[in-house]
Amino acid sequence: MTRRWIVVDLLIVLLFIGIGRANHHHGDSLSGMASTTWPFAVGLVLGWLIVLVRHEDGSSLGAGLKVWLATVALGMILRVIAGQGTAVAFIIVALAFLGALMLGTRLARWRFLRRST
Repeated sequence: MTRRWIVVDLLIVLLFIGIGRANHHHGDSLSGMASTTWPFAVGLVLGWLIVLVRHEDGSSLGAGLKVWLATVALGMILRVIAGQGTAVAFIIVALAFLGALMLGTRLARWRFLRRST
């Protein structure tokens, strides 16, 4: 189950990057995608390491919260270090988009399971 949630979160990050690059006309080259993705991917890995070390259920809202905040916080810090942009509007969009999907998918799962019983 944990592997599925790691993949779901990674796909959410890739969707965020893909939409952002398309909306800003940066193209979809592999090197461009990698350049934009790596800071958030590192944050995602850190968030998941925290969840795994604490033996938390990766599908829980608490785990999603940790993964989401680590992804955005470390992603933005690494973007600054790498000389990439971190405008306030971008930070807000990243928090909103990634939070809505990372937490929203977990909430939807919880509601689905609750109705099934």
